[in-house]
Amino acid sequence: MKEGPSTGSPDHQHESGGIWRSLRALLFGEEQEETLRERLEEAIDEHESDGARAPAGDLAPIERQMLKNLLHFGERDAGDVGVPRADIIAVEEQTSFADLVQLFAEAGHSRLPVYREELDTIIGMVHIKDVFEILAKGEDHPASIAGLIRQPLYVPQSMGALDLLAQMRVKRTHLAVVLDEYSGTEGLITIEDLIEEIVGEIEDEHDEAPAALIVPIDGGGWEADARAELEDVAEMVDPRLAEVEEDVDTIGGLAFVLAGHVPEVGECLEHGSGWTLEVIDADERKVNRLRLHPPEILVEDAA
Repeated sequence: MKEGPSTGSPDHQHESGGIWRSLRALLFGEEQEETLRERLEEAIDEHESDGARAPAGDLAPIERQMLKNLLHFGERDAGDVGVPRADIIAVEEQTSFADLVQLFAEAGHSRLPVYREELDTIIGMVHIKDVFEILAKGEDHPASIAGLIRQPLYVPQSMGALDLLAQMRVKRTHLAVVLDEYSGTEGLITIEDLIEEIVGEIEDEHDEAPAALIVPIDGGGWEADARAELEDVAEMVDPRLAEVEEDVDTIGGLAFVLAGHVPEVGECLEHGSGWTLEVIDADERKVNRLRLHPPEILVEDAA
């Protein structure tokens, strides 16, 4: 009796499969195998697209989202995570102990970086526990904060988030200073920042409710926090505002590009789309808030 092709021995089938794969690679080129990360994400997406009710004991929606965040956590680097330079609250090393206490009270952070003369020279950090211990024991206030300074972790902005988390765990350090290619201060990262990349935003009872970064005003204009992402500005205001060749992600960055310097309060910047960006809040280092005035044609259409 003649055997069908499906009744061959396993060794023969494995050999035939190997020959076919080799021939296919020779004719059509080597195919890149799907990674485990891609297979897991595809399985999660298919499960979510089914729309069917998940059986008892299955992954909840929040678990699926956390799993997807974790799958991409390794793709993030130190430059993508944490507090950007413009939002750093730091203390100068010559600051008095009393002023340090006041700054902790205002900032609401448990750790503050300490810099020497300029923010690019961060020499350490101060932990609120060390400050509170002096206050709780009623000890004399130190003449300087030098004795309170601890050593943070210094990392390049290209370091992977996974490697950074491992280093912070090994060194038992909860604050890392991110350095740019010129060894200047790029930003800060805490353990909490890294964990939030996986589990989502963590807020406590002292955190204020987030305010809208872009709000409409009378006359067709908008007011925007300088930290508002250009993608959001494009979606809510005008897509042309996000068409910029320079590597900027925020409306504040766009204002800097248009001005060629840190713009001052009251400065009006003309955009090619016809929109005017008026700086309504700024300091010597950055823009904080802008008012977006619409092109005349939009005002006329609204009238």
